[in-house]
Amino acid sequence: MTYMTLGDVALERTLIYDADCGFCTRSARWLAAGGQVRIKPWQSFKDLGAIGLTEEMVETAAYWADGGSVRAGAESAIAHALKAKGGIWIAAGSFILLPGIRLVASKVYKVIARNRHAMPGGTDACRLPS
Repeated sequence: MTYMTLGDVALERTLIYDADCGFCTRSARWLAAGGQVRIKPWQSFKDLGAIGLTEEMVETAAYWADGGSVRAGAESAIAHALKAKGGIWIAAGSFILLPGIRLVASKVYKVIARNRHAMPGGTDACRLPS
């Protein structure tokens, strides 16, 4: 998944997440700790369409942007963020991207996303739209 960003250089090693969700915010901040991963709430974009995303997309999944464009969503976005975090997390992110593991990770991501309101830091504001 690659979308043009109109030269948005801020989209380097950036996890785009839902700032209305406490669990998502907490997770994004953990990924950003150490300075290797940037985080940017989707709510801060004036025009999501300019980066190839819609509100429906970002309400249900995180996205990874690098090289000035969106590169991955959902479990793949988390895997890329883990790899960018560095250290042992490189292995964890690479593992998630393995073909058989990625299929399982996709299912796990969907379960977590549907239940993010019940995760640590989650609130009713974290509930996905019906």
